[in-house]
Amino acid sequence: MGCGMAENAGGFRAGRTAFREVDLFDTGKQRTKTAGQASLPGRPAGVGRRAWERMDRGTRFALQAAREALDEADLAGEMPVFVGTSAGAMPLGEEFYRHAVAGDRLGQFQRVERYQPQRQLTTMMRELGVAGPLRIVSNACASGANAIGHAFQMVREGRAERVLAGGYDGLAQLVFAGFDSLQALSPSGVPRPFDAERDGLAIGEGAGFVVVESLESARARGAAVRASVLGYGAATDVHHLTQPHPEGDAALVTMTQATRMAGLEPEQIDYINSHGTGTPLNDVAEAGAVRRWAGDAVGGVRLSSTKSSIGHLLGGAGAVESVICLMTLEGQWLPGSLNIREVDPAVSFDLVREPRDAEVRHALTNSFGFGGANATLIFGREVAS
Repeated sequence: MGCGMAENAGGFRAGRTAFREVDLFDTGKQRTKTAGQASLPGRPAGVGRRAWERMDRGTRFALQAAREALDEADLAGEMPVFVGTSAGAMPLGEEFYRHAVAGDRLGQFQRVERYQPQRQLTTMMRELGVAGPLRIVSNACASGANAIGHAFQMVREGRAERVLAGGYDGLAQLVFAGFDSLQALSPSGVPRPFDAERDGLAIGEGAGFVVVESLESARARGAAVRASVLGYGAATDVHHLTQPHPEGDAALVTMTQATRMAGLEPEQIDYINSHGTGTPLNDVAEAGAVRRWAGDAVGGVRLSSTKSSIGHLLGGAGAVESVICLMTLEGQWLPGSLNIREVDPAVSFDLVREPRDAEVRHALTNSFGFGGANATLIFGREVAS
């Protein structure tokens, strides 16, 4: 939707979509030709030219988002950094492979070194002026949510005053072709989460970062607080390598864990940013989990999938969708689940099909990944006294 909170909030509020034909690599052998390809801004002021050139596309997105979070928090220096990603610097691995096939050894050692996500992210940290332990979470599509959830746990338990946390992924040919070969991508290139005739997801790219800080620390230094992290749940259903449990068992566990930790009932959740990929199996499983979780209150649950606007950001999805929840809390509106023609019969909740104004005090986001990785986060508008 753009670079920064304001541009993205404006795009979701207006009900825009961000899908276009991919021009980063050749899609001639794929059924699908489009994705949520983002426009990457140029090198930010203060970032060294050589460091920028060493970063892959995804890490450049991460740097932009992390820098905005740190600037708003007025922070730098010592703090842990937790980052979720799925593909990491995959394009650099692709480049290594092309040179290897061609028998060209020149520069291969540097490609192997730069391909490693810890190498990419330490370069990013250095350019941001951040020093501290780095933890990389690669837990499929739950990665970004896990990174923020683990940061929340660390601060909640008093093991850190603050943590820079988020997730990212950039488009990569190998990943795009892999999802296409699984026939998981929508042939039209436009996903329709919770539509009765949905036919697949769309890949997206980008990054989202937050600073998770103890309230005592934030108040002591006069920091502006956007929202509170209230609850976190994580579980694995051990059902299938790529398919979710048909009844959404692990999703039910994470939603229940998160609401219990937050001290809330399902009817107190004003908005759910669903995982909602638009694939036939995922959406019906999540719909079943929401129905079981909410019980008789399910009809009042307002839910949408913003992947209908920007695509699936894989390891970055949970972090970006957490930031979208912060937008809803701040702006008091709900983003839409777009492109729907006919609502799936499995839907028993209030499916938000276009942006609408609404009172939002508590927002929940779900992130579910391959291998049964599931995570749920809850954010609150009110800050504890």
